[in-house]
Amino acid sequence: MNALPSTAQVAVIGAGAMGAGIAQVAAQGGHPVLLFDVREGAASRARENIVGALSRLVEKGRLTAETAEQIGNAISVVDSLDAMADVDLVIEAIVEDLDAKRAVFCQLETLLRPDAIMTTNTSSVSITSIAAPLRHPERFAGMHFFNPAPLMALVEVVSGLATSTQTREVLLATAEAWGKKPVRAKSTPGFIVNRVARSFYAEGLRVLEEGVADVPTIDALIREGGGFRMGPFELMDLIGHDVNSAVTRSVFDAYSQDPRFKPSLIQQELVAAGRLGRKSGRGFYDYAQGAVRPEPATGVAGNAPKRILVAGDLGVAEPLLDSFAAVGIEIERVPGEGVIHLDTITLAFTDGRSATLRAAQESLIDLVLFDLVLDFGQPSRIGLAKADQTSDQALQDVVALFQQACWKVSVIDDAPALVVMRTVVMLANEGADTVLQGVASPADIDQAMRYGTNYPRGPLAWADAIGGTQVLQVLSNLQHHYGEDRYRPSSLLRRCALTQRKLLQARSH
Repeated sequence: MNALPSTAQVAVIGAGAMGAGIAQVAAQGGHPVLLFDVREGAASRARENIVGALSRLVEKGRLTAETAEQIGNAISVVDSLDAMADVDLVIEAIVEDLDAKRAVFCQLETLLRPDAIMTTNTSSVSITSIAAPLRHPERFAGMHFFNPAPLMALVEVVSGLATSTQTREVLLATAEAWGKKPVRAKSTPGFIVNRVARSFYAEGLRVLEEGVADVPTIDALIREGGGFRMGPFELMDLIGHDVNSAVTRSVFDAYSQDPRFKPSLIQQELVAAGRLGRKSGRGFYDYAQGAVRPEPATGVAGNAPKRILVAGDLGVAEPLLDSFAAVGIEIERVPGEGVIHLDTITLAFTDGRSATLRAAQESLIDLVLFDLVLDFGQPSRIGLAKADQTSDQALQDVVALFQQACWKVSVIDDAPALVVMRTVVMLANEGADTVLQGVASPADIDQAMRYGTNYPRGPLAWADAIGGTQVLQVLSNLQHHYGEDRYRPSSLLRRCALTQRKLLQARSH
């Protein structure tokens, strides 16, 4: 299906930050754009801001003056919906309220040509519900941009129950022609990104609630070890706790209060206190002028070993050994269960059990677990946790091993699956359920999470790299530890693990 021709008129309703950004994107795509807002003067101010933003791009050498002028001139402010009678595509970006959106589209349907496409930029309201009173719901869909629209690549093209294939395909092609990374999604709570991303925040908050580590340490492990652009607490402070909490509550309620999406009492307290993050000057961090960001915890080093014994294959963590060898540590290989021995100390990759439980079950004297990192071949920050039976000296010797190999080490309290591993497997698990329920394809889910949230790797691809069997084992151990349905493994993940099939190759509707 072809994209809309550049001569096609695009109308944007709502001139807030999202509406203005979408208008700029459409104009940069070569379309004449009509911008409307019910608030007096809002559309004109938005256009002025767009022109100002384009001028700054010219000053930075990212845009020519001629191109900036063409884009600015392509955007016209209109004072009523009646002016949109001849447009080819409408993108609504008003308040997130079902009744308000329905009212706009019911009026528009009486004005537009029969072949015009109507879309909403909603991030949370059901596409099917908005379209329900329309006479032609087949030409209605979601076109969910991410803020700021001119910079963020992802667009979720969301089909309601009645959306036609033609409507969806035209929108996908048009978004791609605008330089975006469009993905297909079915209208379900949270679509792709706002559903799958709940685990990113939820697991960080759960670890904090349990006193496993403090805020800066969890953020550092996720950011430096996991390779994410920001840690969960930094990101929630940026988004705003009122907004982030409201989305979580919305998804939680929409899924009949599934414990996987359970809101955090810690975040609710922040909202109640007015500590909303950067916009209020304080959230998990203090943003007052002169405030100093706390440093993450750093492990205390003991005596670094000169020799280690590696029993079996370490799987995805195998490249870790290269960093040890690079600093002259002698490595001996023997068959075994995939662990590292430092004399009487056992160092193992987390399998989802707590270190204390694993040490008891395997009769180990000194056990230390290490967390997942994005790239075991590149020393970054890594989390360690010791069993309650393990001596402090044993832990310090393991810290010294990693630090000698140029790893930054954060020691956390004993917790199942540590920090990065539990976050990644929960993201992958939710992604697997999103595939299972026919919301989106595996490829579109990974693309959505990479371009909509800037994740370093799609969660399904990451799970495939770890190995489906190991991901299932970690989730099963988490579920056993907590006894909660929150950590139930997706049935699709179970099937893929049993057949050694990649999640990215799993079926989708």
